[in-house]
Amino acid sequence: MRVFGLIGLLLALVIVGLLVKKQLTGVAAPVLPAGTSAAGSAPAGDARAQSQQIQQQIKPSLDAAVQARPLPDDN
Repeated sequence: MRVFGLIGLLLALVIVGLLVKKQLTGVAAPVLPAGTSAAGSAPAGDARAQSQQIQQQIKPSLDAAVQARPLPDDN
């Protein structure tokens, strides 16, 4: 009986390993927001402008994530 338990455990481990491998190989590259290209609109040498552009693109989503959700009334 212990052999069947060990075989079942190994089989479950193999299945989980295959699923994890499938998930990790199926991860796609992150999607850029609409209206932007991989190179960006700023010249390659202008790091400050690129940094500010990235900050302006990310700021609204961070602000939305930081806002606290209203708690429901228990009454």
